[in-house]
Amino acid sequence: MGIKLYDLAGAEPNRRFSPFCWRIKMALAHQGLQFETIPWRFSDKPLIAQYKWERVPVLIDDGRAVVDSWTIANYLEDNYADRPALFGGGAGRALTRFYDQWTGAVLHAGMSRFVMLDICERLEPRDRDYFRTSREARFGMTLEAYCADREARLAAFRQSLEPLRQTLTAQPFLGGESPLYPDYIVFGGFQWARAVSPFVLLEAADPVNAWRERLLGAFGGFAREAPGYW
Repeated sequence: MGIKLYDLAGAEPNRRFSPFCWRIKMALAHQGLQFETIPWRFSDKPLIAQYKWERVPVLIDDGRAVVDSWTIANYLEDNYADRPALFGGGAGRALTRFYDQWTGAVLHAGMSRFVMLDICERLEPRDRDYFRTSREARFGMTLEAYCADREARLAAFRQSLEPLRQTLTAQPFLGGESPLYPDYIVFGGFQWARAVSPFVLLEAADPVNAWRERLLGAFGGFAREAPGYW
């Protein structure tokens, strides 16, 4: 049966924008595993209800379902030990938890105020009401208000990336000389923004952008071939 991955899609079936799905797709490519993606939308929750889960990614490996990106990454590391390692050992796995938490608390939280309205515009009409209602309830304001004045907030967002920038000035990847799963965790956020929004978050000369370009070109340009704006 092989490996299949339920992967969040917009109105265009090939516009895939979940940062959590992207980190798993990059992990699968890193390990050289062949996989098939299944486009999934917010209104498709019944498709994964049998797995007792409501979000993607959901990975199906020869009929076995694995849910949640962190759990999936650990499953791939443990069950495909003959493939290139994602964490670089036990200490690397433990340290990766920091990148996972930092990405959610800093990177995704910062990016969301630039891209949420753009996401809504990329969805199928049947998904837009759910997305808008659920996000506006979460943020306590309209999407328009949440994403207002993004040009004025861009400098502060870029400044928040300084620890990432300093690290990537000293070495080509977060994993060192070659990428590891922490790279894919962080990169997934940038693929999220790239897939849905023409608003450019990084300056061309930024070391973070140079790192992003290296990962866009990795694995035969797999990530670069996905529809995106920048």
